[in-house]
Amino acid sequence: MSTQAPVRRTTVPQIRARKGGEPIVSLTSYHAHTAAIVDRYADFILVGDSLGMVMHGMESTVGVPLDLMIMHGKAVVRGTKRALIVVDMPFGTYEESPNMAFRNAAKIMKETACGAVKLEGGKRMAETIHFLVERGIPVMAHIGLTPQSSHVMGGFKTQGRDEETWAAHVEDARAVAEAGAFAVVVEGVVEPLADKITAAVAIPTIGIGASKNCDGQILVLEDMLGLNPWVPKFVKMYGDLGPAIERAVAEYAEEVKTRAFPGEEHVYR
Repeated sequence: MSTQAPVRRTTVPQIRARKGGEPIVSLTSYHAHTAAIVDRYADFILVGDSLGMVMHGMESTVGVPLDLMIMHGKAVVRGTKRALIVVDMPFGTYEESPNMAFRNAAKIMKETACGAVKLEGGKRMAETIHFLVERGIPVMAHIGLTPQSSHVMGGFKTQGRDEETWAAHVEDARAVAEAGAFAVVVEGVVEPLADKITAAVAIPTIGIGASKNCDGQILVLEDMLGLNPWVPKFVKMYGDLGPAIERAVAEYAEEVKTRAFPGEEHVYR
């Protein structure tokens, strides 16, 4: 009889309780096999709509459909045991009304078995966040540089360079926290502003291109592994897998062409 305790997933309250405590580790993942590796180290895994750009060659996240997020969300949940899984709500699935947001968030959670959803927007989305949380859907917010609004912002531009804009960003953070978000991603803002936001809210801030003083950090897995040909300048590459994959493919191709492909021990009989 085994005495090993069952593995339990990290919960939303556990993430919320990490405010000001041990830094929260997070990465994106889009497939079961990478998720299984990340699961050993991350407190939560984000199935981000960045998959549209990283995996499907889209120019932005705007074109990502709901069904694609659900498909990848299912894969990540299947590949993991301990991390909280958060799935992005794609552009056009929540902005119109709280009712619309609830229908689509419920669909994501029911079909993927994830633990929470993430949506972009600050003060303007506070009513929707409150509506979802009141109905049992945990929400992670996302402020600062919001990729789904990149067309309005004029591209992927660092936010907060003008100190006169800081108050609006802090107000966004407070609004989503008061609405019931359990954490907030702070993306692409200058470090002093990220620090100010972190100090202003009672929920964890998850930085990406923001500040080391946020309550946690997140990166796109393919960015930090060197698999994305366009890597944001704030990303430290912890691996360089692109060239390694190319070398392996080139070696394979050469062996096939020269009939030096592995012999009988690798052939089914």
